[in-house]
Amino acid sequence: MATLLKPSVAVGDHTSQALYYDPANAFDFRWPPVPRRQFLTERERAFDSSTPTGLVPLDASDVLKTAYPATTPSLLAQYLRLRGGESFVTHQRASGEVYFVMHGAGESRKGSDTVAWREGDLFCFPGGLETMHSCEDDIAILFCVSDEPLVRFQGLQPPRTGEALVDTVHWPAAEIDKRLDTVYARENSKEEAGRAVLFSSQALAPARNVLPMMVAAINTLEAGKDQRPHRHNGVAITLALQSEGVYSLIEGERVDWVSGA
Repeated sequence: MATLLKPSVAVGDHTSQALYYDPANAFDFRWPPVPRRQFLTERERAFDSSTPTGLVPLDASDVLKTAYPATTPSLLAQYLRLRGGESFVTHQRASGEVYFVMHGAGESRKGSDTVAWREGDLFCFPGGLETMHSCEDDIAILFCVSDEPLVRFQGLQPPRTGEALVDTVHWPAAEIDKRLDTVYARENSKEEAGRAVLFSSQALAPARNVLPMMVAAINTLEAGKDQRPHRHNGVAITLALQSEGVYSLIEGERVDWVSGA
């Protein structure tokens, strides 16, 4: 015998939000193009001695047409400037946050995890909650990248404590240098676009990523040489650590590198 279950609430009409497309118009759509931009003004602010402790976002939301800060549709890059003896709290709605130490020394703390960092170090934390950054030197400048735009676009929240895929990880500068020495000690194959070290973690090793949808690497270029032409399947954010005499050709347009941008 069948049992008829009655809904506990009245059935509403939800058809007014439905949209329909056909092959004639379904694909007539383009996301705003990602601009080629060096963010030199933001770089000057981050390195200006009069700039207070805080974040300097590399925000292209004006051309990406997003309602939130974004450098690319899925990533947000920011400078974090810390004055000596001062602290700053960040709270990012992201799956994870990655920091490269451009200058200075200090420590960053999230929950029970603390990373003591120095110039040239790379480290990451899971997203969400507060991250406290403190500076030991007269000044410290860090470059931070997170996937906050991607999380916001999907209307999601960072994972709860203990459920994050991203772990707290620290890649010290001394170990990075050792890995680069190993790369330079062997002959470069034709399949390699350059001499680089890519970063990942135990949790994300299968994808070779530093965040679920982000690759991070230190790339190098030998004096008098160039990198063979290549393309990225996704957008790329490049931070020039040394820029003397270096430039990129992007679709025929020359972009001269500027250290720290």
